[in-house]
Amino acid sequence: MITQLIALISGIVFGIGLIVSDMFNPAKVLGFLDIAGQWDPSLIFVMAGAISVGFFAFRMVKQRGKTLLAIPLYLPDSKMIDARLIFGSMLFGVGWGIAGICPGPALVLAGSGYVEGIIFVIAMLTGMAIFEQLEKRRAMRR
Repeated sequence: MITQLIALISGIVFGIGLIVSDMFNPAKVLGFLDIAGQWDPSLIFVMAGAISVGFFAFRMVKQRGKTLLAIPLYLPDSKMIDARLIFGSMLFGVGWGIAGICPGPALVLAGSGYVEGIIFVIAMLTGMAIFEQLEKRRAMRR
């Protein structure tokens, strides 16, 4: 029960952070990504803050091997850069550049009732389901 409560509070704080920083706003994100046009560099500070917090948090957590609530962590340990990673990163980047939305902000938008966010979440879940099916087929071929 306490784990779910902490997860809920963390999600709410994350959502509020996205709203306060305006990272949930596709126009703001597209302005940040438009380096050849009307570039809006303000999200650099949001991203730098998130990266710096995440960098130290992941280092600390890797040493502990579990959360503060003693729940085991399952972090990827592969350092291999392969075609799947490159293609997936490119696909994510293209989608982010076209829509100005990524998964976290999409949930905030959908929860706020924005049609674009709802469509994005449906497309994201569909893509996850397709990937899951492809992975099952791939595993069966091995």
